[in-house]
Amino acid sequence: MPEKLLIPSVDMRLGSLLEFSRRREMEASSPHEHKTRRTITISREFGCEAYPVAERLRETMEKKSGETWVLLDKGLLEEVARDHDLSAKVMNSLGEKSRFLDEILATFSSRWKSEKDYYRVLCRHLISLAGQGNVIIVGRGSSIITQRLKNCFHFRMFASQGFKVRSIARRMGIEAEEAERIIVQRQRQRDNFIRDFLDRDAQDLSFYHLVFNNDKNDVATIARTIAEYVTAR
Repeated sequence: MPEKLLIPSVDMRLGSLLEFSRRREMEASSPHEHKTRRTITISREFGCEAYPVAERLRETMEKKSGETWVLLDKGLLEEVARDHDLSAKVMNSLGEKSRFLDEILATFSSRWKSEKDYYRVLCRHLISLAGQGNVIIVGRGSSIITQRLKNCFHFRMFASQGFKVRSIARRMGIEAEEAERIIVQRQRQRDNFIRDFLDRDAQDLSFYHLVFNNDKNDVATIARTIAEYVTAR
């Protein structure tokens, strides 16, 4: 069963990204001082309910700020990259010229000889978007690669194996045994990915402002707590 079943459709996120880029374009032409906006990263163990949290958090932050927020992940970047006109509209509105657009399109082409080449470019894109603010980034090592950006707040989710197995089995419609196999495999891949490309351990708690136990905190509680923490700071 494909992992994409765990990830919400990109349609709504695309709409938010277009509105995000439109407002940034208007700001760039405004003589008024530009405000500093916050970015939120969410790291998680595979099987934690990070996407439901991120969706709820996006809604909450939009209500609190009165501005558009974007939920960013690999899936959204891929959707943008598939449409050249859309890519140009989004990326150029962030103040990036054709070189940046060429790079993001090349990121998803066969010209890249290794996954490391792909990830180096993806990191630059994530940092650029995170610096703009009003972005929620799920995974992709974002909590680590944006550590030096002062507008970023980082959160981590973990859970017991039993919780993760039940959650994956329910969301993917599979048996518990299959869910456990997928969790072990995907977690190993994620840990190796961070260790290989960033030489870091995503379980190092020093990267995060707050850490949540998904067993004891539901989606609404985690999203509300993150929103209150970020806005208070």
